[in-house]
Amino acid sequence: MSGWLLVALCAAAGSYCLLRLRDSVGAQRGSVGGEALMGFGMAAMAVPAAVLTPPRWVWVGYVVVFAGAALHTLLRAGGSGHRLHHLLGMLAMVYMAGAMALAPAGAHSAHTAGSGSGAPLITGVLLVYYAGYVLWAGARLLPVPATAGPEGGRGTALAGWGERPELALVCRLSMGIAMLAMLLTL
Repeated sequence: MSGWLLVALCAAAGSYCLLRLRDSVGAQRGSVGGEALMGFGMAAMAVPAAVLTPPRWVWVGYVVVFAGAALHTLLRAGGSGHRLHHLLGMLAMVYMAGAMALAPAGAHSAHTAGSGSGAPLITGVLLVYYAGYVLWAGARLLPVPATAGPEGGRGTALAGWGERPELALVCRLSMGIAMLAMLLTL
């Protein structure tokens, strides 16, 4: 059941990012597109092994796709913290897909605890990073006291749902939690 919840969470985050992509322009568009790719890629990777055990070439395909996305992110990264987060996310996807590609044949079960796949140091560093990211993003969602606007807080237009920064942060937080869960099972 938890595998399907992870698939649903990642697919929902990817779908929301696709909807945000319509209203995005310039560098923001590339960032939102990367988030959509991450959401759908994580959803596909999280499908429970009892339902679908992909052949090795699928995992190699994931490695190629996310390595290309990481290269694209690296080439346009101008030192922005958010772009560096995207780069690390793409590299984490390459790492997880590579671990699955190198797992014994038919072992989508490498997504089970104690499988011994992957390098423990890299997994540990990624776990620490994503645990910190989830705490940081979650703390940014805490409510702050509202200040009254020029008309007592009324008369201001509400932003469209695609333009609301807290929804984008919830999407990123959801994917951070999902990445943390996937790394824990690696």
